[in-house]
Amino acid sequence: MKLLLDTCTFLWIYADAKELSSTARELFLSPKNLVYLSSVSSWEILIKNKLGKLPLPENPIDFIRNGRLFHRIETIPLTEAATWRLNEIPDFHKDPFDRILICQTIEHKMTLLTPDPLIHQYPIKVVWQ
Repeated sequence: MKLLLDTCTFLWIYADAKELSSTARELFLSPKNLVYLSSVSSWEILIKNKLGKLPLPENPIDFIRNGRLFHRIETIPLTEAATWRLNEIPDFHKDPFDRILICQTIEHKMTLLTPDPLIHQYPIKVVWQ
């Protein structure tokens, strides 16, 4: 299975946080699954860190890179084809970062690991509990 991590999921994996569900942890750790972090999540982390809303233990670029390498998480870039999916999805969610993750999930036939109840309303494969 191809798993796309929501930004919060990546942060919780990195911190081994209790907020990470046992199902998400199990799927993430399974060698059968390919795990990806969107370049959009990297952008979101950088923005929130710069605004002082997301303190990190190290430089945000190093934080993202080291977290991906340590946990064997691949990067998935934002493609134009994925952005076109915005025209197809309903407006349940107003967060532009999450909307793009939804589009990437559709475009690349992935499963999104997220606890966000708004995202669970979309016609995509979402797993958390």
